[in-house]
Amino acid sequence: MSSTQRSATGELAELARSYTFTALPRDAVTTAKHCLLDWLGTTLAGSREPLARILRQQLAPGRERGESTLLGAEPVRTSALLAALINGAASHALDFDDTHTTMSGHPSVPVIPGALALAEARGASGARLLAAIVAGIEIECRLGAIVNPGHYAAGFHATGTVGTFGAAAACAHLLGLDRERFEHALGLAGTQAAGLKSSFGTMAKPLHAGKAAHDGLLSALLAEGGFTGNPRIVESRQGFAETLHGSIAPEAALERLDRYRDRFLVRDTLFKYHAACYLTHSAIDATRRLRESSGLRPEAIDSIVVEVPASSLDVCNIQTPVTGLEGKFSLRATVALGFLGADTSQLDTFTDDRMRSAELVAMRDRVTVATTAGTPPTATPVRVRTRDGRELRAVCDVGSPATDLVDQGRRLEAKFVALAAPVIGSDRAADLRALVAAIETLPSVAPLIEAAALERSAGPSPVGAGRAH
Repeated sequence: MSSTQRSATGELAELARSYTFTALPRDAVTTAKHCLLDWLGTTLAGSREPLARILRQQLAPGRERGESTLLGAEPVRTSALLAALINGAASHALDFDDTHTTMSGHPSVPVIPGALALAEARGASGARLLAAIVAGIEIECRLGAIVNPGHYAAGFHATGTVGTFGAAAACAHLLGLDRERFEHALGLAGTQAAGLKSSFGTMAKPLHAGKAAHDGLLSALLAEGGFTGNPRIVESRQGFAETLHGSIAPEAALERLDRYRDRFLVRDTLFKYHAACYLTHSAIDATRRLRESSGLRPEAIDSIVVEVPASSLDVCNIQTPVTGLEGKFSLRATVALGFLGADTSQLDTFTDDRMRSAELVAMRDRVTVATTAGTPPTATPVRVRTRDGRELRAVCDVGSPATDLVDQGRRLEAKFVALAAPVIGSDRAADLRALVAAIETLPSVAPLIEAAALERSAGPSPVGAGRAH
């Protein structure tokens, strides 16, 4: 087929439709399970956050109605669409969920909430859910490869924009849509896709993930019923790529798709072990390395310089954060936390009180963020000048996917337990972890949902106590 006959939207649809659980390579299955486990942990912990509470109160105040379940709350059933929105926003509330450099966003939080809500409503098996998750992540990452870096640099939050396509693809896959209806689902997703980076540090950023999940599911359901959209939404004149990226020739879009034709991009998912924006993680790790290797005490530090690409300045360079949520997007604050010995994997490290404390402000004000060129976007050098005139330097890069999936699994299990157990209890957290590990054997996702919904008798969780974001 010549490039003039090929369609980027059509090829994304056909690729998504081709995935079956039995044909997935083992490492793709393992990573997809890691994505699901990590998403469940961040969703359960995020369900305690003020933004999740507001969404429940305003949109789903009733109990035990509807077809899908709100996770982490007392048993609340609502429509699949609202479950996708609320669970999706909750899962991104702490900014502790996974990320992907090809997508330039967070792959699981738009995809899994809609797919899980639909799987519960339609009685889909665990294997079908897992294959749909892979399909969604593969499509959103490939679309990210087409439109980035221009799309992200222009100010669009890819989690909300290309994530809507990923959610639509996952849900259309679960519904078994034929190619024509699948293309219409993507067309409907493209015309709804939204999200601006100017919302970072506010409750609107997690809402991007929830809306992507909701709108992707809506797109698939409408397409199932015969509702139409532009079946060439990616490459058409005034379509997604042109409007939200700038002029891009259809041939160039296809070339970018072809680069990944024989790869499973889900395998490149990166997981967070610090509860902050991923672009702060290399700086945090470099700070820890300096602190541990030199025995450097906070009082011995005169000044700190963090070197990042200019693109990071629009993402995580809030200079004087005053809320815990803003602190997650502040290189100055996260580096200061590192030098103060704070555990940045703990949720209660990022509180409003902590960001305003005299100790943190004094250390933060010694940090300067400088731009550098010629290094990978995720590689971050940190330089320290001590009061006695020494200069120390360390650099870390968290941009490479794990090569040891067994070790990654152990780390994610520990993270999951730390997030989930305070919400649903240690026993149910262990049950939920085991269900994810064997999800392909489940005839339906009902046991997974049951384990992840809070019992009525459970009291309020201490996880979110005292944190007003």
